[in-house]
Amino acid sequence: MSSILLVLSIALVAALFMSFTVGANSNSAPVAPAVGANALSVLRAALLVGVVAGLGAIFQGGSISETIGKDLVTGVAITPLAAATALLTAATLITIGNSWGYPIPSAFTVTGAMVGAGIALGGGFAVHEYVVILGFWFAIPIVEGVLAYGLARGLRSEAVPETVGIPVLGGAVGYALANIQLTVIPSPTDGQGSVARFVASRYHLLPTEFIGSYTAGTALVSTAVGLFALVATRLLLRRDEDTGINQFLIVLGLIVVFTSGGTQVGLATGPLETIFESDLQLSSIYLLGLGGMGILAGAWIRAPRLIQAVSNEYASLGPRRSIAALIPAFLIAQLAIVLGIPISFNKVMIASIVGSGLAASSSGGGGVSMRKAGYTIGSWIGSMLGAGLVSFALYYVLRAILGLG
Repeated sequence: MSSILLVLSIALVAALFMSFTVGANSNSAPVAPAVGANALSVLRAALLVGVVAGLGAIFQGGSISETIGKDLVTGVAITPLAAATALLTAATLITIGNSWGYPIPSAFTVTGAMVGAGIALGGGFAVHEYVVILGFWFAIPIVEGVLAYGLARGLRSEAVPETVGIPVLGGAVGYALANIQLTVIPSPTDGQGSVARFVASRYHLLPTEFIGSYTAGTALVSTAVGLFALVATRLLLRRDEDTGINQFLIVLGLIVVFTSGGTQVGLATGPLETIFESDLQLSSIYLLGLGGMGILAGAWIRAPRLIQAVSNEYASLGPRRSIAALIPAFLIAQLAIVLGIPISFNKVMIASIVGSGLAASSSGGGGVSMRKAGYTIGSWIGSMLGAGLVSFALYYVLRAILGLG
């Protein structure tokens, strides 16, 4: 009994450390454009990143946490020892990589570690789930690049005035925000619900379904939110165009930070999902709260230095290309939350930046390093396979040491 409590304690500490690591490394990039444009100070940006990412973890982290904890292996329930093994493996590899200057993608590392621990536990490979996850991962660079490229070209075009193009993008973001899935909003399917669907159902607005379960009332509420965002953005730009663009960058950056918290917390809390529900008989909201606290602490302690460093790179992008990079990152990450697919948010941002960079390259600006893109894909594969093998071996080592065989 004492060994099980020790393992559970280790798993909880490892989850907190993992969420701290995620908070320190994965949530700073979205506010860097605003800092680079001198629209937000570094310290204020770090404070906002911690709070907003922590809230995103609590309000949006449930679906990805469940995938990590329950869907990566078949035939077994994750035990405290398996959870501790996966978390220790992932957190250690990520920390070592960062210390040596080789950033290791969190999503790939945690996914590999969970599969390795689950197989060592006696589970089977969830092949269908892997196909879906890998397909999504490999689609991200293509979809992100195309979207960011198109937006960057549109914002650079003289045919579309910025006082029109940016408000339209603001309206599109508002429409999407009305449909994001939140843990605090009830859903008829017992999952996460959206503001638009909740309001439409509550007031019985046009209940006719026209795209799956998406109703006309939900579309109406979403459109109203989108129009409000469009008008608000338009008013910001009419008062002062440059100031308005910078203010839009701040708001958009924080929206993306919220999304980042929702996508990344599951990497720390997912291994403990089954344990909290079955062994501790606690709601997963407490687990997400633990992860949110770790993300907040990591952001407050480490984010200022990272924001300062990244903002120098974003300063060369400029506000318009930054907007073109942030919006696709927000949309793809929200889709990942809906589907419950773990992603590396930094890699999502990189794909968007590459796409917006290609727009500048085709206009005679700076190009994109294909060598760096190849290195990135190699790190995805290597981190996942390496974490799986280490986790598989570590499980047997810990089981022998603790006498849990």
